[in-house]
Amino acid sequence: MTTEIQELPEVGEIVIATVSKVSDHGAYVTLDEYNNIQGFLHVSEIAPGWVRNISRYVKEGEKKVLLVKKVRSERSEIDLSLKQISKDQKKKKLLEVKRYEKGRTIIQSVKEAADLSQKDVEKLEEVIFSKYDSIYDAFLDVVRKGIIVLNDLALPKKTISAIEEVSSKIRLPSVEIRGILEITNSKPDGVEIIKKILSNAIKNDDESKVEITYVGAPKYRITVSAQDFKAAEKTLKPIVLDIQESIEKQKGTFNFVREDSKKTREG
Repeated sequence: MTTEIQELPEVGEIVIATVSKVSDHGAYVTLDEYNNIQGFLHVSEIAPGWVRNISRYVKEGEKKVLLVKKVRSERSEIDLSLKQISKDQKKKKLLEVKRYEKGRTIIQSVKEAADLSQKDVEKLEEVIFSKYDSIYDAFLDVVRKGIIVLNDLALPKKTISAIEEVSSKIRLPSVEIRGILEITNSKPDGVEIIKKILSNAIKNDDESKVEITYVGAPKYRITVSAQDFKAAEKTLKPIVLDIQESIEKQKGTFNFVREDSKKTREG
């Protein structure tokens, strides 16, 4: 008779857990990523200072991002902490889980489209992980650059066809930043000068898209769409500076006011 060894998290690891029971001393949770093995969140690790009412911070059925503080492998006991998790760590972990779940959905769609067996799926995942950190990353790469990015993986034709079909339905994650350009030029051909400067300033690439629209004299709206805020800001800044320099060289006036940024869609 063989005893199955339960996989346990490591000390310092950040995990997703579901609260199963709340007591006076803390909360019992099950670890979502470790076959729902039980862990304990002591009241002293729920929040800084004295916690008078535990249910203010954790409730049965809630999912929490927690830090693994101690693991007693011989008894499969796991001590966890909520108060030691920063906002950035929580955000990063939730995003990681979201991307993992999207990857699961995507690979299931490929399985159905190509009529793959579970063994075929496991082999496909293994091949993808030899090149990418996640299934989701691999499919985003296909959406952005085409199926050619998987050529070196030597996948079967029916699998390639299924990946192309599934990828065609994936929308890229996108963000949008905007601002108002206030521009004037008192020369007789001032309007034409402004139009030419704005037209020449627009530069699109694989990472971002730029649009400038007329709002009403003397205002124009510039919009930059990209896969993340960092890429969008990198595109916007030099364009605005270029417009400013060009307008001022033509003895015109320039002012730029940022508007609220937003996520336009999720991938």
